[in-house]
Amino acid sequence: MLSLKSVLAKPFAKRIYKKVQKWANNPIETQEKVFRELISQAASTEFGKDHDFKSIKNHNDFIKRVPVREYEALKPYVEKVVAGKEDILWKGKPLYFAKTSGTTSGSKYIPITKESMPSHVEAARNAILLYIHETGNAKFVDGKMIFLQGSPILNEQNGIQLGRLSGIVAHYVPKYLQKNRLPSWETNCIDDWETKVDAIVEETLPENMTIISGIPSWVQMYFERLQEKTGKKVGDIFKNFNLFIFGGVNYEPYRSKFENLIGRKVDSIELYPASEGFFAFQDKQDEKGMLLQLNSGVFYEFIKADEFFEEQPKRITVKDVEVGVNYVMIISTNAGLWAYNIGDTVMFTSTKPYRVIVSGRIKHFISAFGEHVIGKEVEQAMEDATHGSNIRVSEFTVAPQINPKEGLPFHEWFVEFENEPEDMSALAQKIDESLQKQNSYYFDLIQGKVLQPLKITKVKKDGFQDYMKSIGKLGGQNKIPRLSNDRNIVDKF
Repeated sequence: MLSLKSVLAKPFAKRIYKKVQKWANNPIETQEKVFRELISQAASTEFGKDHDFKSIKNHNDFIKRVPVREYEALKPYVEKVVAGKEDILWKGKPLYFAKTSGTTSGSKYIPITKESMPSHVEAARNAILLYIHETGNAKFVDGKMIFLQGSPILNEQNGIQLGRLSGIVAHYVPKYLQKNRLPSWETNCIDDWETKVDAIVEETLPENMTIISGIPSWVQMYFERLQEKTGKKVGDIFKNFNLFIFGGVNYEPYRSKFENLIGRKVDSIELYPASEGFFAFQDKQDEKGMLLQLNSGVFYEFIKADEFFEEQPKRITVKDVEVGVNYVMIISTNAGLWAYNIGDTVMFTSTKPYRVIVSGRIKHFISAFGEHVIGKEVEQAMEDATHGSNIRVSEFTVAPQINPKEGLPFHEWFVEFENEPEDMSALAQKIDESLQKQNSYYFDLIQGKVLQPLKITKVKKDGFQDYMKSIGKLGGQNKIPRLSNDRNIVDKF
């Protein structure tokens, strides 16, 4: 029998669906409105005065006055905000700083304002509601749900709360979901990730879990602990578990491993959250890509990844993007980030409506020989090579081997298998063929005998977890880069 909560979820889902369609069907006007509001609201801030916001009438004016910046270039402004000054990047003071560990600049302090906070919560809620609207499945709202996340403990600095994004968001769980939500506050506050996962296993085992959510690599660890403890598949432990919500990395490389751990297929919803904003969520089960959030206080610009490192690369808006092109995404937000490069690359899978996939990081690529191989290509190659087989991959990363002991240089794939292939060289050949098909530069280098085909190096069980532990980044929102242009990571294995 359906509960009142699941009955009410359907009309609510329908209402939200209609609201989303309104802006999704008017993308250009929606983004222009966001742009005008951002510029007018920040015109009297220090940043707005320094960049003459009062004279900005259109996107071209904005390009002339506001250069693309990374965190380091914005840092002088951020430091003033951290020091407690008001009206610097956005009016007043932010509510929070999401503290992230940057790879190049140490800790980053990303502002979250009272205007930007709601979109972090609403987008995740809307993703679930649009799923209910599409599938008619609302039974899961009666069960327990878990989001594997960072600690909700916040510190205070000059009147501004400071913590991890997932910990900040934990304070905004709607009342109607609070009773259904795990882990408990005490468990969520455990710092050591392995201790925390063990505590989560104990808490969730007796419960009717219906939604499980988190970054795939860390959910995988939770599933493995559940299986070790019970000897059962996750789908047998939680018979009503039917929805997996994930973000942060591409799920495809994990899919077959997950289906084996669960013991059956479950629906999944992909999210694209970041400390800087909640950018997209999957709005259709049968469509590739996530719906770009055009009405969430974020104004988007895009630069072709191939042109990004040129002197004056062209900055375009959603109006001029093309499907299948790799873009660096630049954002301006109601948290006070302006023409800010978050480092992600995206590709549009559709422009009616605007849907994206995350294709990688502009700094995570291999181009030791001019091949410019990106994250999406290596993930696709692994998927192509293992599709339809019983090979299961737990984790992998790729690095160039420039000075091999013998023969030509090559790409070295470091792979942790759960179920390894009978013929490793046949798998390597399939991966290589897929990569050559996708990347014409790589094809030319292999055919021209500049590179030899890739080689696979096996990583011992839990090797990637051990590496993350050794650098103090086990759990939370931390992820292994899919590929690097050097051997700094792989030399630790």
